[in-house]
Amino acid sequence: MTYCVGIKLKAGLVFLSDSRTNAGVDHISTFRKMIVYERPGDRFMVLLSAGNLSISQSVREILQVEQLKNHEGGDPITIWNAKSMFDAARVLGQAVRRVYDRDAESLKHAGVEFNVSLVFGGQIAGEGMRLFHVYSAGNFIEATAESPYFQIGESKYGKPVLDRVLTPDTPLDEAAKCALVSMDSTMKSNLSVGTPLDLVVYEAGRLQTDKMACIATDNPYYRMLHATWGQKLREVFDSLDDPIWDSSTPTDTPLRVHDERSQPLRKITRPEDKLI
Repeated sequence: MTYCVGIKLKAGLVFLSDSRTNAGVDHISTFRKMIVYERPGDRFMVLLSAGNLSISQSVREILQVEQLKNHEGGDPITIWNAKSMFDAARVLGQAVRRVYDRDAESLKHAGVEFNVSLVFGGQIAGEGMRLFHVYSAGNFIEATAESPYFQIGESKYGKPVLDRVLTPDTPLDEAAKCALVSMDSTMKSNLSVGTPLDLVVYEAGRLQTDKMACIATDNPYYRMLHATWGQKLREVFDSLDDPIWDSSTPTDTPLRVHDERSQPLRKITRPEDKLI
């Protein structure tokens, strides 16, 4: 399994991925799920992958040479000459479909589902930043101000903190911190997600970045974040009042309130009742 998250903000983009691949409890490997495509001053793109590892690796290889027919004439469109991130995402979608056409039938006969999920984002000179979620069929959707991030893989444990913290105006470093907390929460609850982590932070308009990090378990910042987040969560939890059942006790927040539907349905079995 894996967990990856891509975030689009007014200030830039944040990408984070783990590197654990689990094919059983006795077969755990490390493979990078992130690849950066960069031509400084012209384009900066990041691809995150989840799902079947052989499929995602094939897509990444084919993407390097994949071409789309240019309906306006001229050279075929590749990720390296596309004039928009939308066209680059179309090239990626076609690479997914090419792998499907090549491998899906044989995988089906082997009882393996064609399963790949991708997050693809970046910026090409002349247009704004864009972020896409690409599915197994090669189709994709784009991030919006209302939905500024995409998760792939084991997403449920890391989603709550993203929903509570992220807005389009969130600063980049704060968003990176939020992504790492999201990853830490996922690793706490799911052993199939693990370090090292790959983190990339991209500032809008730069068309390159020097903010990249490979984060191992002993990374000082990650160790601080892991320990502090757990401690602060416990402190907040302990600061909340325990439930008060007796409504006669003075409190502004009683748990039990008597109304027309104050209790669940209840059936009481008496010793003299016969069980059928």
